Amino acid sequence: MKQSKKHAITIQDVAKAAGVSVSTVSRVLNERVDVAQDTQERILSVIGELGYTSNLAARSMRSRHTNLIGLIIPDIGHPYSLEIMKGVNRAIAESEYSLMVYTTGDVQKHSTADHEQHYVSLLNNSITDGVIVVAPVASQFVSDAPIVSVDPHKQKRGYPSVHATNYQGARDAIQYLIGLGHTRIGFIAGRPELESAERRLRGYRDVLTEAGIGIDEDLIVQGDFTLKVGAQCAHKLFELPNPPTAIFAGNDQAALGVYEAAAEKGLRIPEDFSLIGFDNIPEAKYLGLTTVDQFLSEMGFIATKMLIRMIHDEELEEETIQIPTELLVRNSCKSLVSLVV
Repeated sequence: MKQSKKHAITIQDVAKAAGVSVSTVSRVLNERVDVAQDTQERILSVIGELGYTSNLAARSMRSRHTNLIGLIIPDIGHPYSLEIMKGVNRAIAESEYSLMVYTTGDVQKHSTADHEQHYVSLLNNSITDGVIVVAPVASQFVSDAPIVSVDPHKQKRGYPSVHATNYQGARDAIQYLIGLGHTRIGFIAGRPELESAERRLRGYRDVLTEAGIGIDEDLIVQGDFTLKVGAQCAHKLFELPNPPTAIFAGNDQAALGVYEAAAEKGLRIPEDFSLIGFDNIPEAKYLGLTTVDQFLSEMGFIATKMLIRMIHDEELEEETIQIPTELLVRNSCKSLVSLVV
């Protein structure tokens, strides 16, 4: 039996049921104060009974505000994205805004500037008051509404941004391993098109050079910030004639892949080799993984606060905010110094 379509409740239906004009209902929906209290209550009661919802795009054209913030983020199931969303959610809870999330559904999808502009246009030109874009490729966006980025790909950009001190975080990790006596340190790099990945690789190279340790290109393997490829990269390092005594993974997901590969190979961490990650996702703490915390949740929180200030036409103290990273030492690294005779 074919199901009949349900009649959509219109603003005219609400006006008729409440015994008022359409313009009066419209004023209540737009939170105007020139409607009597008892009339407002009657209209809101009818709206609730009929299940009427106003069109956000139409409401935006009338009032220029929807009290809605957009979040464009890759793969909301990925730990990196989840941590950022926690911070965004915390800021939303403290504000008068609601959140609309748009995701590509896969962190491995290589976004393009054109795709990102399309996503921003879908939200910012009618539905939302402003948008947060996580790890954008585009350096510019055409939009009438404010935009803030988290962990952008490009160094030069035309919008406010929040990111971590990726270079310094990588330096801290490698200096720590060298201090433990490691000189053969493998590195699982992240996606090469990302600024954060490039800076972590540069930090790795610079510290080894400064320490007088020759850079062995065989110890640098190209990853993509995912667990699966992290495991594949780890196997490549294990199979070297002279494998590394320590591995610095470009992010914690890649480090989880190293744990998986080590288990398959019968290797123990840190007994057989040391391991450091980057991000400090919740799994890192449970595994006892030494990692570089880039405070992802705080990045999401600050970006949302910045966006709300921009929506309110308030001046930002800084267009670019760098959150200092911190090396969190747990139990995934072993000192080699005591083995030196």
